[in-house]
Amino acid sequence: MRILLISPTMGGLGGIAQHVEELGEKLHERGFEVYYVTSNNTLVLRVRRLANPSFALFAALKVLGEKYDIIHAHNIPSAIPMRLASGRRILTIHGIYSRQVILLHGGAVGRAAGWLERRAIKWADAVTVVSREAAEAYSAMGFEVAHIPNAIDLKKLPSDGIRMGAPQVAYVGRLSREKGVDTLIKAAQLVGRARFIIVGSGPAEEGLRRAAHNLDNVTFLGAMSRWEAQRIIRGSDIFVLPSRAEGLSTALLEAMAMRTPVVATNVGGNVELVSHMKTGLLVEPDSPQQLAEAINTLLDDKELASRMAEEAYSLILREYSWDVVIGKYLELYERVLTY
Repeated sequence: MRILLISPTMGGLGGIAQHVEELGEKLHERGFEVYYVTSNNTLVLRVRRLANPSFALFAALKVLGEKYDIIHAHNIPSAIPMRLASGRRILTIHGIYSRQVILLHGGAVGRAAGWLERRAIKWADAVTVVSREAAEAYSAMGFEVAHIPNAIDLKKLPSDGIRMGAPQVAYVGRLSREKGVDTLIKAAQLVGRARFIIVGSGPAEEGLRRAAHNLDNVTFLGAMSRWEAQRIIRGSDIFVLPSRAEGLSTALLEAMAMRTPVVATNVGGNVELVSHMKTGLLVEPDSPQQLAEAINTLLDDKELASRMAEEAYSLILREYSWDVVIGKYLELYERVLTY
């Protein structure tokens, strides 16, 4: 079976990038011919608001007329090249696309994204989403979607951590408005006893660095390899995901798999992974006070933190390892081939 994976990103720290890379590896291990069209091998204009449109254009030119058994596109910009290649089409949406665009770029751009989103879904033979929240949202729009979550390979996680402070609180991910790292910096002002390590880059990085320039307990490490970022999580007392919107965070999955206690906001796919006081602590977005209180709770109550970390690890084993999730994709591939 010839399978084409289309994604604006592959590799690196981003959740979509990691998901596509590991999906390709798992398919290759099972003997499938896997091909890629990503920013790694396709021209992209690295200009604000032009990266995704330029990827869609140049990727479409690249695959025009090419034939595959399965064309598996990830996120809405990949749907345009998906439409122009020949084969059965699967679209995976990481989050609720139009809502994410509205949060980042406002209503006018968001309405255009919503139009493309609806068209893209109709182009696909099957659509999957990575969170139950997204499944409910798209079902409410009248679309049939399948829930197949993000996953991680537990065998690839590091056994040793990097520790730069005691105690240590980590964030790993994109530095953009929807991730809420500005709230984390405000919380750091309220938890002076902890070292806050921020790993990642993005359009909000300069402003975030300015906001934290007087804080001795906040360290920005910039973009790192995935392995080194995982070691930061492994070496931390707490992993924090302060998002305003979220699909299903791979970094959150990794923290739970490495038994690092987690604090996350009560949004999106976070609530599917974090059951409050069971697998972690949930706080409201844009609340530095709540975030600081949750961090202090875990720092003060090691028994609670350890118990929730073990519960989180068990959840990952049951539902979010690649050993479980790859089977769901293979079943979907076989089903669409019989249409």
